[in-house]
Amino acid sequence: MKSASLYLLILTLIFFIFDRTPAQAEEQATKQNRIQMVAQQIKARGIANSKVLAVMASVPRHEFVPQQLRSRAYIDRPLPIGEGQTISQPYIVALMSASLELTGSETVLEIGTGSGYQAAVLSGLAARVVSLEIKSGLYETASQRLRDLAYDNVTCYLGDGYFGYAPHAPYDAIMITAAVDHIPPALLKQLKLGGQLILPLGNPFSYQHLVLVTKQAQRYSVRQITGVLFVPMTGHALQQSEKSTAPE
Repeated sequence: MKSASLYLLILTLIFFIFDRTPAQAEEQATKQNRIQMVAQQIKARGIANSKVLAVMASVPRHEFVPQQLRSRAYIDRPLPIGEGQTISQPYIVALMSASLELTGSETVLEIGTGSGYQAAVLSGLAARVVSLEIKSGLYETASQRLRDLAYDNVTCYLGDGYFGYAPHAPYDAIMITAAVDHIPPALLKQLKLGGQLILPLGNPFSYQHLVLVTKQAQRYSVRQITGVLFVPMTGHALQQSEKSTAPE
């Protein structure tokens, strides 16, 4: 009797293991990769915001990288996404997201949609995300991807993020995902009183500091978080940077 029960148990386990389609097996594997990514790359490095950890564990990062790089989607490295741009490493995405301390009721402006991954993470942390991308190819791909994955509270626009997006201003928070050597004045203007702006500030062609700017009544407070290395913010920001460094 016992041997019959054991036999049935083994058959049940075999059926459970092998009765999964390749798609189901891949989904389970990527879910496990995300759990491991959060535990080893993010939580272990001091990020304790439970909502950020949960969102990072739920967003399918492999859907936001080129097909040939999917096997590397969950490593702690930035990856190329085309047109000279990258998807930031998971830890930096989590760090920037956690630094804004979003409660879920905010409208957030993201400068630099890129692959759409950071926007997808923000969509789980805020009420609404407005994302600007200057490169038309990335804009079209990312906006379609976000629609296909049902990130319905994210709206993408094609444009130069240096000037922000006034129709939906003021914003509770702004995130710049490319390096710039000064804070664009339009973005400061579009930030709510008490709002926060996070960006990699410094030489666009060298290391920068990730800084958090808080808009106060008569001034702005600035807190340095850590050293980072981002690709340059293009468009008007890069033109201004080149002018300031050009020999006379």
